[in-house]
Amino acid sequence: MAFWWSLLVLAFAFAICKFLLILIPPKVPSIDVDASDVLEYGSQSQENRFIYVPPRGAAQQSGKKVQCYEPATMKYLGYVPALTPDEVKEQIEKVRKAQKMWSKTSFKQRRQFLRIVLKYIIKHQALICEISSRDTGKTMVDASLGEIMTTCEKINWLLSEGEQCLKPEYRSCGRSMLHKRARVEFHPLGVIGAIVSWNYPFHNIFNPMLAAVFSGNGIVIKISEHASWSGCFYFRIIQSALAAIGAPEDLVEVITGFAETGEALVSSVDKVIFVGSPGVGKT
Repeated sequence: MAFWWSLLVLAFAFAICKFLLILIPPKVPSIDVDASDVLEYGSQSQENRFIYVPPRGAAQQSGKKVQCYEPATMKYLGYVPALTPDEVKEQIEKVRKAQKMWSKTSFKQRRQFLRIVLKYIIKHQALICEISSRDTGKTMVDASLGEIMTTCEKINWLLSEGEQCLKPEYRSCGRSMLHKRARVEFHPLGVIGAIVSWNYPFHNIFNPMLAAVFSGNGIVIKISEHASWSGCFYFRIIQSALAAIGAPEDLVEVITGFAETGEALVSSVDKVIFVGSPGVGKT
């Protein structure tokens, strides 16, 4: 009898400890993202403004540029390069190498990445909304609802449900196959290519990126030529969050350009995510 009581006490203590661990929030590091250049409001010329995070390890081949302006005031914001098809393929290969390492990571590490991003968004939501507002002409209220709230909800859902959705599961084989078992496993696809629209630049970048990274994929995101200024700053947030957990720095890439850039992307990746009009998608 004493043995069973001891066993019961140990089980109860274990359950209490496990419950307390759930209540204690995990330690989430903070990240710093340089926003000094995007917060400058002085007069800018087309020669002294260049806000792009350049591709690592390769010089730009194309002389084409995407010029960026505030739609509300037509103030010049800067420019980004329009990548050539060869440059796009270089970026995809970098992501492919990084994805092979990332696909072996645990869900614990992936959740930490999401928590770091979420912490930054909540702390710097005014900055994120201001940049989105300047690049697209939307109001701060629209940016708060369409950029911040929706992205935070996506992260919270992935934190609570993401791992469960990706776990292997058994399914019925039917009466004629009672002697068999069907098991469904979910494996990373590889490199995702995303072409996103201009209207909600923050959400449209982070929405496919969060799902791709959490499920073990790499992703290359072609941002709209009408919202490239903000997109390049948002890319810095992703880079800082990846560095904070020791993830491969090339796991996520943001590219800029026009139609030929998007065509090169969709022809070289394992899956395509598209946000935009049917007309743009067909071209």
